[in-house]
Amino acid sequence: MDYVKLGRSGLEVSKLCLGCMSFGVPERGLFAWSLNEESSRPIIKRALELGINFFDTANMYSDGTSEEIVGRALKDFAPRDEVVIATKVFVPMRPGPNGGGLSRKAIMTEIDNSLRRLGTDYVDLYQIHRWDQTTPIEETMETLHDLIKAGKVRYIGASSMFAWQFAKAQHVAERNGWTRFVSMQNMVNLLYREEEREMLPLCKDEGVGVIPYLPMAAGRLTRDWDEKTARSEKDPIAKAAFAKTEDAVRKVVERVAEVAAKRGIPRAQVALAWLLQKEEVTAPIIGSTKIGHLEDAVSALSVRLAPEEVASLEELYVPHSLNQ
Repeated sequence: MDYVKLGRSGLEVSKLCLGCMSFGVPERGLFAWSLNEESSRPIIKRALELGINFFDTANMYSDGTSEEIVGRALKDFAPRDEVVIATKVFVPMRPGPNGGGLSRKAIMTEIDNSLRRLGTDYVDLYQIHRWDQTTPIEETMETLHDLIKAGKVRYIGASSMFAWQFAKAQHVAERNGWTRFVSMQNMVNLLYREEEREMLPLCKDEGVGVIPYLPMAAGRLTRDWDEKTARSEKDPIAKAAFAKTEDAVRKVVERVAEVAAKRGIPRAQVALAWLLQKEEVTAPIIGSTKIGHLEDAVSALSVRLAPEEVASLEELYVPHSLNQ
């Protein structure tokens, strides 16, 4: 496993991040396909054995149970200082006023709840899950800065927003002497490449680490288009993704299969190798519900696509509506 700096920060992370949305009580929250604690722990343990030190979850994943499962597993399997724990805040965690969003009240409440569930006294990377249209960005950035000064958070990051919003947040922080974001977690894969237009160049220019989610497009890039899985049937995000551009993305999926067949490797390795070769990308966030998926992802680190293979994979792409 290789380790790299997260943007211009001093934080060293593995070249792959284990996404923990797959872990959680299936009956809690939106993800009925998630793995319970007994099934999750072997995957987390294997990730550590393979050299992955970077784990990404969120307060809202399976109604907080993802944080609980990940926190207990990491406490049992690895010293705290050897792992990088990332979580997120924004999505409402309870009904009524101040149950979500990025106000000072909401953030201060949710960081303490996340720390309790994770069983730790600090989070390495605390990320805003989405942009809050109803809270001044000044309030959000100052609050995040205060969490760092309080020792509850080491670094801050952002996820899924317009490039102008991200630039504004960074400018507000710099203008006021507050902490800037060190990372951007956005969706980038062979089926969704809109971030290449503005966000990725911005991150490169600003020295921001990029940790893309859904590198396999929720599994679409790893199997035949018509093949069904538990996630594709139960996950509302996976079911809705690319519905408006099905004919175009199906062709890209077929092209991935062609390249993989010629190479004699799994399709997942082709899709991930394409992403890893993008100079802006720091560490793709891989979701895994089987140890084999995890091991395939690690094997992709040694796959180097030829320029003609990259061109072949990219040539069928069509523009998509922006994902925010």
